[in-house]
Amino acid sequence: MQAQRQDIRRTAGRTGRRPGIATLAALLGLAAGLAGGPALAQGGWPDHPVRVIVPFAPGGVTDSIARMSAEWLSARLGQPFPVENRSGANGAIAAEAVLRSPADGYTLFTASASQMVMLPAMARLSFDPVADFAPVSIVASNPMVLAVSASLGVRTLAEFVALARQRPGQINYSTAGIGASSHLAMGLFAERAHIELQSVPYRGGAPAMQALLTGEVAAHFGNPSDIIPQLNGGRIRVLAVAGESRLAAMPDVPTVAESGYPGFQAGTWNGIAAPAGTPEPVVRRLAAILGEACDDAGFRTALDRLGTTPVCSTPEGFRRTMQTEIPIWREAVRATGARLD
Repeated sequence: MQAQRQDIRRTAGRTGRRPGIATLAALLGLAAGLAGGPALAQGGWPDHPVRVIVPFAPGGVTDSIARMSAEWLSARLGQPFPVENRSGANGAIAAEAVLRSPADGYTLFTASASQMVMLPAMARLSFDPVADFAPVSIVASNPMVLAVSASLGVRTLAEFVALARQRPGQINYSTAGIGASSHLAMGLFAERAHIELQSVPYRGGAPAMQALLTGEVAAHFGNPSDIIPQLNGGRIRVLAVAGESRLAAMPDVPTVAESGYPGFQAGTWNGIAAPAGTPEPVVRRLAAILGEACDDAGFRTALDRLGTTPVCSTPEGFRRTMQTEIPIWREAVRATGARLD
């Protein structure tokens, strides 16, 4: 379910290293400086600061992409784009705050797959992500990676599935919580592979990954940004990437599709959206400027070091991604029973 790269496709080399604060700041400075001077939008917009609301706490991938996008837009539109973090309720609190704001182009949402396609599959919401938002651009996608403890003794996805069939319900895996992407992705794979696994929920991605590293659990379907830094430690093995292609940071690791499950993809993404009714010229202007970001080497490198893949889709591509992925995550919810209401 990697974000569909409609209209604009991007590729970037991967370093496999997580960015330090200084490195990321330097990359942001480079990206901001490559534009020349500010390029003000037509029609007087923006003539004052534009808020960018983030549905998670500072420090994660979504927050980093929000700040990178805000820096990029600010440098080209000549106004500040302050970032506000509003976490809670799987992102619904932030989404509702955006939708209560005027649809005038001065409030943007750093949308993630969690709120826009996963949460609608799990719970009754006060909003419709497809109808109530004006999609601008998916900035980056994040294909998930299936890793196992080295002590499990399997080296391929086929071996993992064979072992799970021999030991139904006995192999456990960590998740970042009930209904998290790590939970739904593994549940969806187990459904497709006709195996029975035992989920163990943790309070977030970091403790879920730590459980794999310490051997508390046998497997984890997680983010590349969490798994790549652990590749050389010898404690885990990566079996497959749930994207449409292999990752440059792990060129020898096949996709799930290559490993015998055609069409299987599971991943997250982050993008920029606005309340429905935001003027079309504003949406188009934002999408065009973000499209330029994925042509910039500094911006691409910063995304790459977060373990994400540049996308910079059009508004139409963003909307198609939501419409395509919501039914797929509903299948994952049925497989895991991860209803939240």
